[in-house]
Amino acid sequence: MNVKNTVKLTVILLILILVLAVIFFGIPLSKIVGYYDIPPVIDSINYGLDLTGGVYVVLEADTSTTTDSDAVDRSIATIRERIDALGVKEPTITKQGANRIRISIPDIADQEQALEIIGKTAQLEFLAPDKKTVLFTGDVVSDAKGVYQQNSSGVKEAVVSLTFSSEGKKLFADATQKYYGQIIYITLDGKVISDPKVNAVITDGQAVIEGVGTLQEASNLAMLIKGGALPVKLTPVEIRTIGPTLGQNSLSTSVTAAGIGVILIFIFMIIMYKVPGFISCIGLLFYIAITLLILSALQVTLTLPGIAGIILSIGMAVDANVIIFERLREELWLGKSVLLSVKVGFNRAMSTIVDSNITTLIAGLALFVIGTGTVKGFALTLMIGILVSMFTAIVITKKLLLIMYSTNILSAPKNYGAKG
Repeated sequence: MNVKNTVKLTVILLILILVLAVIFFGIPLSKIVGYYDIPPVIDSINYGLDLTGGVYVVLEADTSTTTDSDAVDRSIATIRERIDALGVKEPTITKQGANRIRISIPDIADQEQALEIIGKTAQLEFLAPDKKTVLFTGDVVSDAKGVYQQNSSGVKEAVVSLTFSSEGKKLFADATQKYYGQIIYITLDGKVISDPKVNAVITDGQAVIEGVGTLQEASNLAMLIKGGALPVKLTPVEIRTIGPTLGQNSLSTSVTAAGIGVILIFIFMIIMYKVPGFISCIGLLFYIAITLLILSALQVTLTLPGIAGIILSIGMAVDANVIIFERLREELWLGKSVLLSVKVGFNRAMSTIVDSNITTLIAGLALFVIGTGTVKGFALTLMIGILVSMFTAIVITKKLLLIMYSTNILSAPKNYGAKG
């Protein structure tokens, strides 16, 4: 037994086990050193609407009311700010055609709230007693937030606190001076939400909107004001809510199916190819670890078609190993040594593996460029899987096989496919 190579192989396997443990289970360091846990890597992977449930909506912009060619793009930016303020993880907001916006919001608790917020025009205006516009807050507000304050009766109520920009500060001071003792109407999307009487000239650039309901409603209104008004009217043309039960069942079923498939592949490879088959199983574990780390690092949103792409690339990784090991076996049957057969087998299989994977990669790239939604997700995970599977099948498996043979453990030719 070659001790040096045995230690090297053992260290590689221990590192692989540690990485897989971190990916799937994390490390509870708080139980060991008293603080900080390393969370499972798979918890940082984003899951799509079909796995977590959520809201899917298509909005159509009425571009006939504006000459702004960028109105839809600016609406997308405003909607993104609003959804980000909800704390939603990885929403998908894309332009569909010339005047539609497609929005997917996964894993959101209050779906009705989300639908209300993303589509509200949020055009807040201060109107004079004759209903003429004094100022638009969307243009001159630097900050807005929902807070509690005591009203004139000493009762605590929720309000929206506004802070105006330097321009808004002057405009608001002029308005309160001009309409002192009169009512200034505050409207949201044309509806009066507050009608306070001006009892003082306000020169500090601060204003309060009363009568907005609960603190949550005040905070929502403040968020809309701060995020800015939509530059164009949006009408929902398709709204769907997807319950999380279907998604959770689909995810668990897919994971279970993938796990059973991987175990069956392990059994098949070890029975058919013995030592090379065992090494290919280790290579497949490397493939799984690398793929999940890449998905986490790139913040890829994983969907059911995306999972299908990963499973498909697992099959392609095994297919590459089968081609290699058949070439290796042919070389051994010609009477060559194990070491030479491994090198020649990999070299002979290289062109076949690269050609087949490149053609699939081109198809995946076409789907990613031309496709939309879940098709893009499938194409992206398929391409990542193909690249990683080529690396693990050609580089890692070959290196591990050579190290395994160098340990002089199970080094007899029959263990590598020679006729025995």
